[in-house]
Amino acid sequence: MSVVEQYARAHIVSDADIAQDEAVPVVLRYDPETDPRSVRVGLPGTHEWTFSRALLEQGLRAPAGSGAVRVWPCGRVQAVLEFHSPQGVSVVQFEQKALLRFLRRTYMATAPVRG
Repeated sequence: MSVVEQYARAHIVSDADIAQDEAVPVVLRYDPETDPRSVRVGLPGTHEWTFSRALLEQGLRAPAGSGAVRVWPCGRVQAVLEFHSPQGVSVVQFEQKALLRFLRRTYMATAPVRG
C-alpha cells in the first residue's frame, strides 16, 4: 500500500490571514499505513487538517460534518470544505472532480475500512 498525494487548486475564503482571491495549491494526502480511515488536506502555509475519509465522501453527496470539519456540495461542480479552529474559520472551495479523483485513488490504494 502506498501513500496517495494529489495536488489540487482551491479558492480559500477565511477570516484568518490566509484568505486568497485566486486559486491556491492545496495538497490532498492519504496514508493507508498510518491511518486508513483518514485523509489530510494541506492548506498554504502550515495549515493541515486530518478528518474521516467517509466524511469527505458523504459530504460530496449531501451536507455532512464532524467536529471542526464540514463538507457539502456546492452546485453541480463544486464542493466546499469548512474548517473551524481557535484562529478562525477557513472555507475552501474545490472542483468536485478533483476530490472524486482523490477518493478513487485512496480506494485503489486500499480497501475501504468500515466502522
